[in-house]
Amino acid sequence: MDNTLFTVNNVWMMICTALVFLMHLGFSLLEIGLTRQKNTINILFKNVFILSIGIVLYALVGFNLMYPGTFINGILPDYFINLFGLAMPENGLTSDYNVGYTYWTDFLFQGMFAATAATIVSGAVAERVKLGSFMIFTIFYVGLVYPITGSWKWGGGWLDDLGFYDFAGSTLVHSVGGWAALIAVWLLGARIGKFKKDGTIGAIPGHNIPLATAGVFILWLGWFGFNGGSVLSADPGKTSLVLVTTCLAAASGGLAAFLVSLLRHKQFDLSMFLNGLLGGLVGITAGADLMSVSDAIIIGSIAGTLIVLGVGFIDRLKLDDPVGAIAVHLICGIWGTLAVGIFGELAGWAQLGKQSIGIVAIGVFCVTFAFIILIILKKTVGIRVSEEEEQEGLDIHEHGMDAYPDFRLNQH
Repeated sequence: MDNTLFTVNNVWMMICTALVFLMHLGFSLLEIGLTRQKNTINILFKNVFILSIGIVLYALVGFNLMYPGTFINGILPDYFINLFGLAMPENGLTSDYNVGYTYWTDFLFQGMFAATAATIVSGAVAERVKLGSFMIFTIFYVGLVYPITGSWKWGGGWLDDLGFYDFAGSTLVHSVGGWAALIAVWLLGARIGKFKKDGTIGAIPGHNIPLATAGVFILWLGWFGFNGGSVLSADPGKTSLVLVTTCLAAASGGLAAFLVSLLRHKQFDLSMFLNGLLGGLVGITAGADLMSVSDAIIIGSIAGTLIVLGVGFIDRLKLDDPVGAIAVHLICGIWGTLAVGIFGELAGWAQLGKQSIGIVAIGVFCVTFAFIILIILKKTVGIRVSEEEEQEGLDIHEHGMDAYPDFRLNQH
């Protein structure tokens, strides 16, 4: 590869790294916007912690744990061979599995992905999880679960050998977070007032929908780096196709969600529109490089429809997910992964079977690991704050601060 092409690829990957970094701001704004004012500082603290600890853990353990993923026939990564710390590759620039851009750029781009899994969990457990327990969970989940499951495909492990396909992480990022969110919500229980004794569902509106909307637009922008960078080069044809399919799936997902919600509830629901956009993005992520324009629109539309149905289904299960993270990241992550076997260049029954095996294997692993961590925490230090802390807000009790000290009208 000539130096000019190498430099162009490397610059593009660094730009994409910055865009994925920006997504963490989007997640933060979305989460605080869809929850109550009295828990804003707590949510922001969690999101800052996730990114900070995630990148450090990925440097110390995760990156070497995730690549190349050939230990024990590709089921466990080279954990005992390469464990602690980053090391300069022999040629000083590239690793043996990547020659398109520098080793350091590769680490940073992949590291931005690593923290996303725990960010997904943060939204689902918002407003009632103990901060210390959540931080402990994040350390284990980001430090071990994400890189191990990632090694199965992206590290050249057994799912890669099988032919399982996940371009940018519908399963390897979003479902990994979604499965943990499901277990955490179940073990935590619902917020006070969410499910009433008479069986009705209590509305707990978010305190700042404009912030939530800004967060979604930032996430949509960041996804151009999330998916665009997953081309792993600045190839003009592949990159532009991925950006087009990503954008179309988002738009069609949002449109489908608001239309289905309008038909069901007779209201123009902005929060459903926003989650539909995100559902479309998650849905296209597994096969963004394989799909046509029409494929992307169909995949996004189905994802948006699944958002509306999924949110209602989760409520009926008496699971309290304040931001709709399970519907967006788990349900649409599964859908997007299956869509690779239904639409696009790899479509066919054989591929659909491979996709299903990957979904089940990663689901079982993530559910098991998340349950073990969380049940140990629940039985020891506890995972839920007291009723008094929940009623009065985590900001005051855990941080001694108020996010809006001059605007207390929404403190409910």
